[in-house]
Amino acid sequence: MSQRQLPIILALGTTQTLAWASSYYLPALLADPMAHDLGISANWIFGAFSASLVISAMLGPRIGRQIDLVGGRQVLSASNLIMAAGLVLLGFSQSVAVMAIAWLVLGIGMAMGLYDAAFAALGRIYGTEARRPITGITLMAGFASTVGWPLTAWGLAHIGWRETCFAWAAANILIGLPLNYFMLPAIKGARQAAAAAKKPHLPLDRTMVLLAFVFAAVWTVTGAMAVHFPRILEATGATHVEAIAAGALIGPAQVVARILEASVLSRFHPLWSTRLACLTHPIGAAVVAIFGGAAASAFALLHGSGNGILTIARGTLPLSIFGPKDFGYRLGVIGAPARMAQAVAPLAFGLLIDVMGAKVLMVSSALSLSALAALFLIRAGKRPD
Repeated sequence: MSQRQLPIILALGTTQTLAWASSYYLPALLADPMAHDLGISANWIFGAFSASLVISAMLGPRIGRQIDLVGGRQVLSASNLIMAAGLVLLGFSQSVAVMAIAWLVLGIGMAMGLYDAAFAALGRIYGTEARRPITGITLMAGFASTVGWPLTAWGLAHIGWRETCFAWAAANILIGLPLNYFMLPAIKGARQAAAAAKKPHLPLDRTMVLLAFVFAAVWTVTGAMAVHFPRILEATGATHVEAIAAGALIGPAQVVARILEASVLSRFHPLWSTRLACLTHPIGAAVVAIFGGAAASAFALLHGSGNGILTIARGTLPLSIFGPKDFGYRLGVIGAPARMAQAVAPLAFGLLIDVMGAKVLMVSSALSLSALAALFLIRAGKRPD
């Protein structure tokens, strides 16, 4: 990464870590105390969170198109304001209705402020040279749960869940907003381009459909494992302590894999690294099926490494195939099914685990392998259309 790129990568890596920690990773710790305070089941919290992901998916193409026109500065800065508003509303919620509205506001903020928006912003700045910056910000934001969960847990223990929401809102205003606004470059002629622009026509051809399927399949697995990983490992025979310890290895495995992507794998087309990433989860599932809970750590390392590369591929693979033209809009269209799948995966896999137990890994492995098969139907040549 050049010295010219480094300040933007550091700024976006920081704001992405904050955005994920203060939105996507909140329900894991806040759901139970919120539900207890509001006198409802925690399922209501997770249901509202799933609805926020659906809203995020629906807005994805429109947000991406806006970044294509005016760049990421305005959109990502606005995401900090909207996330802060949603967090404040969440902190003040005294009923299910207000809580649900707060999560819908946060869904809008997530559509404008998470990876797809950041990838689109980097594509708008660097064009075909955005692969390394995309890898760079995912290296930093890979620690979002590592940083966010302890801070949220500390807030719950010392100031309460409402004040923790207010603190995350303040962080978005005091840290995220200045970094996004002052570190991202303004795009010359953006207002005129936006005023004169027409909605692009992106044909849903074979490659677009295959990519949408690939990311929907792998993000179903990612969404399910993020919620049910310890439970699945316990079903394979691992103890609770072994399952938690193994889960803690996923984050470091993601980061190591992203370093590998930034160094060795960057010499090859992203199709090859994406294909490799689709194999790691099924291999890990096979290992744990053969050796049982004793292989929980190996499974976590394999799953985490694949997930780390797949996050990068979500931005670099469409860029390498289609080029930077209408990149943000294309990301939104391709990513919408993946976000929908991510929203329903925790509930769907929760029901499957009740019926299948550890054999649910056969389903997740089949999804990963179907994504791999689809990738072999995609040609590596760039198609600027």
